[in-house]
Amino acid sequence: MTDSKTIVVGITGGIAAYKAVGVVRLLVKAGHDVHVVPTEAALRFVGLPTWEAISRNSVTASLYDDVAAVRHVALGQAADLIVVAPATANSLAKLAAGLADDLLGTTVLASRAPLVVAPAMHTEMWSNPATRANVATLRERGVVVVGPGSGALTGTDVGEGRMSEPDEIVAAALRVLEASAAPAVPARDLDGLRVVVSAGGTREPLDPVRFLGNRSSGKQGVAFARAALARGAQVTLVAAHLAGEVDVAGLAVIDVTTASEMALAVESAAEIADVVVMAAAVADYRPASVSETKIKKDAEGDELTLRLVKNPDILAGLAAARRPGQTVVGFAAETAPTRDELLELGRTKATRKGADLLVVNLVGWAAGFGSDDNTVVVLDGAGSVVAESAGSKRAVADAVLDEVVRVRGGGGAGVGGAGEPSPSA
Repeated sequence: MTDSKTIVVGITGGIAAYKAVGVVRLLVKAGHDVHVVPTEAALRFVGLPTWEAISRNSVTASLYDDVAAVRHVALGQAADLIVVAPATANSLAKLAAGLADDLLGTTVLASRAPLVVAPAMHTEMWSNPATRANVATLRERGVVVVGPGSGALTGTDVGEGRMSEPDEIVAAALRVLEASAAPAVPARDLDGLRVVVSAGGTREPLDPVRFLGNRSSGKQGVAFARAALARGAQVTLVAAHLAGEVDVAGLAVIDVTTASEMALAVESAAEIADVVVMAAAVADYRPASVSETKIKKDAEGDELTLRLVKNPDILAGLAAARRPGQTVVGFAAETAPTRDELLELGRTKATRKGADLLVVNLVGWAAGFGSDDNTVVVLDGAGSVVAESAGSKRAVADAVLDEVVRVRGGGGAGVGGAGEPSPSA
């Protein structure tokens, strides 16, 4: 975006306020007029001189400064975008309730601009039902939620609740700004295309009672299916054990259980598909043999040994067999301590799989699976970063589909894809 916009950055009282300095700095470097509105609690972490120096604008936290200019509503009225980072549990509750007992609250209420929030708090506070309800309320109103991520928190705590990094927050904020400036016309850039999406987690039976599985909810795959339908595609969803029912008009659903069933269903549907999105978490291994009766611990003793055999690599097979004009998108859920290591794992997999696009996301005990949000990096077949997205899984789906349209040279039926199949290791 080249045009300068007025952006209000609200800072609330959490230790992650120090990271918000980077958010303000990046927005200013992008050429925008940035006004910082800290709460009184936020100023205990980072002082006024820092905010004024970084934003290049005067800063106040008081409702009663510059009363003649009606500052308590003027900032909100002038804003093209409002970003709250960090957004503490308390500030999310106040935003959801529409409270306006400080300058930040009145600014948000007086504005019609899009609102982006970047939560930051301890894991227990983030997972509390009250916080979840407040976040759901904000999302229903169109608020974009970026993060939180998982990692080191205040003290010795580690878990979900860490504020997203400044570059991720700014990237999401600028996408919102661009979208708000665009004509409000629903995209139909997949009109007439046949799209196959896999979702959920496969299960490999051990006996009639037990199975090997994973924690995938299928929410990201379902978000892809909904997004593709909204953009004009004919969509088939190959679903493995989704968390909740999927009742979407116009969506064809094929239910599967194991990786082998997933492979057969996806490969069959892909024969006439223009785009295939492999968002499911597919088991890498299955038991070499399945017991016809329940395995008894009394018979096995203190230890049970399982022999596993490798399942077919569905994504690599689809990429190797794809027709000219067909676009294949894969997912790589990885655990990595740093962004660089996550990208290295993704690049290795991108080379090995041979898909047109590979969506890399960080997963862990408290991140990725089952969450309503996602943070992804999109790589092309050569391993180069072509896009990033953070926020709701629907927002992530649309960001990835934007890249699908770009790869296909415009999107709709009759438009070519990536061309000849790529070799797959």
